[in-house]
Amino acid sequence: MTELVKVAFLGIAGVLLAIQFRGSKPEYATYMGLAVSIIVFFFSIRQVETVTAQFSRIREYLNGAEGYLSILLKVIGITYICDFSADICRDAGYQAVAGQIEVLGKLTVMFAGLPILFAVIEQIQSFL
Repeated sequence: MTELVKVAFLGIAGVLLAIQFRGSKPEYATYMGLAVSIIVFFFSIRQVETVTAQFSRIREYLNGAEGYLSILLKVIGITYICDFSADICRDAGYQAVAGQIEVLGKLTVMFAGLPILFAVIEQIQSFL
């Protein structure tokens, strides 16, 4: 919890500092926003490592269906990376690039989820 408060204050301080530069040196504001975003992203990665450790406990209950858990982790990673990248592009004023990153992320999530769809279809066919 204290780490969350530290990261929140870091984000607020970084944004306030970037606002100071936005009028005179807008490129510095963009660089500061990027730097703060990367620092917050690395704090987030540490949290993901903790969650991943908890997923190992969940694997014990899945009885051979661990592939679904790895697909879930991939999808979560894809969404975080695409959201992070799109937000940085949007902050820099490149909305079209941000939109394309989001489209790519959605297609990648859909592609990553296809094995689950195939497993569901196989289960349905086995009942027929």
